[in-house]
Formats: sequence, structure tokens, C-alpha cells
Amino acid sequence: MNKRNAKSIQSWSWILLIIFLILSIINYKFGLLGIICMSAPLYHAIRGNGKIHCSHYCPRGSLLGKFLSNMSLKNKLPDWMRSSLFKNIILTIMLVMLSISMYHANHKGFNLLKTGFALFRFMTASLLVGIIMGIFFKPRSWCQICPMGHSTALIDKAIRQQN
Repeated sequence: MNKRNAKSIQSWSWILLIIFLILSIINYKFGLLGIICMSAPLYHAIRGNGKIHCSHYCPRGSLLGKFLSNMSLKNKLPDWMRSSLFKNIILTIMLVMLSISMYHANHKGFNLLKTGFALFRFMTASLLVGIIMGIFFKPRSWCQICPMGHSTALIDKAIRQQN
């Protein structure tokens, strides 16, 4: 896919996030689609495309950029929030939260409904944090600290060091 087509995806990919949210509210089992949202950036990074998902495809970034641009205070994100230490802390917190949610959903055996709800809740919580950040800071401020974006950057760095 060429760069022009990829950019056009960013302009409408927010619709996919809205569909995910609506379907997950209708039936929590659709929350399992959150696995795609979390896997896609990793897939691109492992293939050697770095953070292309963030800049060209991400539905959350698309939604934040499209809908918060008029209501954002447009403040710059503080430098300490863009540090590797802070991003590592956020990544760790998110991984722990997801792990705890998955454990509680499945500690008595796999439960499709509870797993879907746990993923839906996880995705919705991070979206809400992104919206709050986008109002107080620039619209896509979440993108600067996003655990998936940080993970893909770490993967990209590891791949480049191997080559």
C-alpha cells in the first residue's frame, strides 16, 4: 500500500473504533476484537515497519485527532510525560491491568463473555484517558505515551540493533 492510500485510512479509521465500541456494548463478546487493535501495531513493528500503525492506521489516534481538534486546549505535553521512564511506567501499568483483568475473567476456565468484556473495558478506559489528555493537551497527546506505540518503538529499536 502506498503512502497516499495509507494516509486516507487514517482519515476514516476512527469509524472502526466506533463500530468496535457499539458492537461491544451490544454484546461483550465483540470485545475480543480488541485483540486485533492491540496486535496490529505489533504486527507492523515485527515486519520492520516501525510505528507506521500509529501514523497511518490507528483508529484511536484518528478519532482523537478528528474530534478533539476544536475542543482541545492544545497545550504541549510536559517533557517528563514524553520520557522513556514515564512511557515504561505506563506500559507496565497497562500490562499489569490487562493481565489482572484476563486473570479475573478466566481464572475458572476460559470465559468468552468475561474476556470480551475485559478487553472492551480496557480499550474504553484507555480511550477515555486519551480523550482527557486530548482536551487538556494537544488532541493526539495520548499517541505520545501510548503503550502500543511505545512497544512498537521498542520492537523497532531491537530489530534495528540486530541488523
